[in-house]
Amino acid sequence: MLDKIGIAKRIAKEVKDGYYVNLGIGIPTLVANYVRDDIEVEFQSENGILGMGPFPLEDEVDADLINAGKQTITALPGASFFDSALSFSMIRGQHVDLTILGAMEVAENGDIANWKIPGRMVKGMGGAMDLVSSAENIIVAMMHTNKSGASKLLKKCSLPLTGVGCVKKIVTNLAVIEIIPKGFKLLERAPGVSVETIKSATEGYLIVEGKVPEMEF
Repeated sequence: MLDKIGIAKRIAKEVKDGYYVNLGIGIPTLVANYVRDDIEVEFQSENGILGMGPFPLEDEVDADLINAGKQTITALPGASFFDSALSFSMIRGQHVDLTILGAMEVAENGDIANWKIPGRMVKGMGGAMDLVSSAENIIVAMMHTNKSGASKLLKKCSLPLTGVGCVKKIVTNLAVIEIIPKGFKLLERAPGVSVETIKSATEGYLIVEGKVPEMEF
């Protein structure tokens, strides 16, 4: 079973040389720390930066340099800064190759709910709706179940949707799962996790074909 860092490390393997990548709030922000050193990747944030680096060490913190989640970040050599209008033009113009988001729920058809729980006050959706409506490659980083043990991979989302049929892949603490027309297809197991454990933690239709390998990092 993986922790948040393990999820981020596995998703970092999906980042390819030359990609422009947007990282959502939460686990996705950790991905920048684990991308291979031998590839060039540009991380973009909706608040207006292209060229984010890993999280800063204590002596590198600049309180004026933040991502869309208000976390302090570093900027790589050649990074550029601009207003949010230009940033969202990049997103809406489909110039981002990969979007990595957190989620509260994902449905077997690729619907995602990641911005609102009814009855709880939220500041707003932020850039999530633009990202899910414009990106062609969306990977979700999330825990497989909630704190009470209920599945977060569902037949149908119960929370207000952020996007419809847009998620391509999910990496959880238990598994790597691809969204295909029939439902959730199990691609990999987390180390020490059995297929039966994943099945019991997945409410939506889970497709298992042949021997499922353990994740490699």
